[in-house]
Amino acid sequence: MHIGVLGGGQLGQMLGLAGIGLGHRFSFLDPAERPPAAQVGRHIRAEYDDPEALERLVRECDLITLEFENVPEATARWIDQHAEIAPPPQALAIAQDRLTEKLFFQQQGLAVAPFVALDTAEQAQSAFAEINGPGILKTRRLGYDGKGQVRFEDSDGVSAGFEQLGRVPCILEGLVDFEREVSMVCARRADGQMAFYPLTENEHQNGILYQSRVLTDDPLQQPAQSACRAVADALDYVGVLTIEFFVRNGELLVNEMAPRVHNSGHWSLGGAVCSQFENHLRAILGWPLGSTKPHSAALMRNLVGAMPQPSAVLQLPGVLLQDYGKSARPGRKLGHITLLAADQTTLDAQSEKLEQALADTPFG
Repeated sequence: MHIGVLGGGQLGQMLGLAGIGLGHRFSFLDPAERPPAAQVGRHIRAEYDDPEALERLVRECDLITLEFENVPEATARWIDQHAEIAPPPQALAIAQDRLTEKLFFQQQGLAVAPFVALDTAEQAQSAFAEINGPGILKTRRLGYDGKGQVRFEDSDGVSAGFEQLGRVPCILEGLVDFEREVSMVCARRADGQMAFYPLTENEHQNGILYQSRVLTDDPLQQPAQSACRAVADALDYVGVLTIEFFVRNGELLVNEMAPRVHNSGHWSLGGAVCSQFENHLRAILGWPLGSTKPHSAALMRNLVGAMPQPSAVLQLPGVLLQDYGKSARPGRKLGHITLLAADQTTLDAQSEKLEQALADTPFG
């Protein structure tokens, strides 16, 4: 099977690595000169709305998927008319607009943080009054890894943030006093069969995911699965879907969804019987879904801005290192480490040793 992928970043790279072993070939459409996925498949260098490139992708591939949700909705809908694409364009359209996404979650009966739309500067005061407290102003579109958002404390902060974000349509979200942030990665086939990975607890630094720890026997596992099923069924979803939650007073508030494989699920690459990348391919091909069971206690630690010397971290037991082959720059995800251990106590001890090794090793 020849699979086309919209996007050629590290997620596409890991999809390709998972698929090559299953006998598949890949073409990646990406405007970058040397994206990470070019190492594992054919690279079609073009913009996502380039007609000739899209026609080529559809012509040479049996099935199209995506690893990046900021692809133009029109591109996904055009492909849907000319080829098979998964996940469905509707999921992409909803995930691209934070307001549409919040309203969609509410329609499924899921709790979300307080929010209000902001389209003009004149609405700043009334919008703040509706939230009635500090929060975050976010662009409705094209935001990820902390981009496209500004904290505010009062209506003046809302006005200033609206200017800072370029006066584009936004939403205000009330600040949530949460105990923790968690996410669930799941996979769904066209016939409705689903598989759910364990919840992960996520820690962020500077708006970027820093670490995800796999949770076992968490009391919110079943409620999270129910939320994921409600969203996936409503969309007639096919592929891997990720939903991020806040936990407040022991209950889930849905934050956002990603219609793709997700950073918080990278631990599954080596840490689960079947990785999220393989299960995405299984789902879109209609194959039986693989087991999501972890091999052991596990966490994933992102490597941002610079890569450590491999020998410094690989000397530690239970370390799996992934280097995406990207050029270094501040705030850029360059790779990740999956850490495996027999139990949580050992994992905690090994995590401390890993952090010390990362602090002591030269980067470059």
